[in-house]
Amino acid sequence: MDETKILGGVDVMANIAVKDMAVAKAFYEGTLGLTWFHSEGDEAMTFGSGGSKVIVYRSEFAGTNKATSMTWDVGAEIDGVVQKLKAKGVVFERYDMPQGKHEGDLHVMGPMKIAWFKDPDGNILCVFSRSGSID
Repeated sequence: MDETKILGGVDVMANIAVKDMAVAKAFYEGTLGLTWFHSEGDEAMTFGSGGSKVIVYRSEFAGTNKATSMTWDVGAEIDGVVQKLKAKGVVFERYDMPQGKHEGDLHVMGPMKIAWFKDPDGNILCVFSRSGSID
């Protein structure tokens, strides 16, 4: 491991706090289509999403984060992904942003298209796509 990067070469997992594990499993596996791996008793579950893992765990603080908890870069497939999620009952959020405009459920900001939605506990999740460079 490159000693200057410390954690730069190590995979990271997202953590999402929920109140009801059964409702969360139905949403993350059934609605979003993540792959369920295993449960740690009644307190935590691990899901796969692409090459990443998501830990869903029981917490009294579920849904208290008012910022985006997790983002999927879906590329050019964003319109289709949004339509598929809507067909499964996902409701998209609408935020007013000074540099953005709305195109249906999408927020368009320069080269980025973004759609935000919430899980059953109110955790804010996001799908996005960007074209061109935003370095």
